[in-house]
Amino acid sequence: MREIVLDTETTGLDPQAGHRIVEIAGVELINHVATGETQQLYINPEREVPEEAYRVHGLGLDYLKTFPTFAEQAQTFLDFIQDARLVIHNAKFDLGFLNAELEWTGRPRLTNDSVDTVEMARKRFPGAQVNLDALCKRFEIDNSARDFHGALLDCQLLAEVYLELRGGRQPGLALASESGRTQGTSSGPQFVKRERTPREPRPHAPSEAEEQAHQAMLAKLSNPLWQQ
Repeated sequence: MREIVLDTETTGLDPQAGHRIVEIAGVELINHVATGETQQLYINPEREVPEEAYRVHGLGLDYLKTFPTFAEQAQTFLDFIQDARLVIHNAKFDLGFLNAELEWTGRPRLTNDSVDTVEMARKRFPGAQVNLDALCKRFEIDNSARDFHGALLDCQLLAEVYLELRGGRQPGLALASESGRTQGTSSGPQFVKRERTPREPRPHAPSEAEEQAHQAMLAKLSNPLWQQ
């Protein structure tokens, strides 16, 4: 099963108010295990970045205007996610922006299945904080590099959180996956046939001394079974 852990950074909270996406990132999972395949796109929003948004992600227009617009990178994004299930922290927010951006380019809205990890966390920990930092702390996931809300780093952290929300890693499955890669295939673990050198049979016949000791023992017995 292919999933994409997805995150966006934006100029504000509402695309209908003219706010735009400035960064998209994704981390690929196969059967809930990260494959190492990622995508990170910086996007020219073609508008100013408000100071409150800059304080969140640290991406200003002077930097972003050197990158292509969403319209120019939309197909690259779609080619990466394909029909994978999307794993998003607060999915309504990110999907709202992505669908708005797609519609502005004349493309259809996303139809991918999605998983909202905020809803997963609320069901598992009612009444507790469920932001990404709080969940990293709860699951003892190192988020010390998270000075800003960078989309790719947040995806990598969310991938670990998602795994914990699903019940934690199953070491046997991870080892099996690594075993399969070691053998140069992506189709699963491979069993290696090993040649074994035959061992010469060990002799079991009693020695002369053992025969004499056995006869001496029988002589001490009354009507031993071995002599009937």
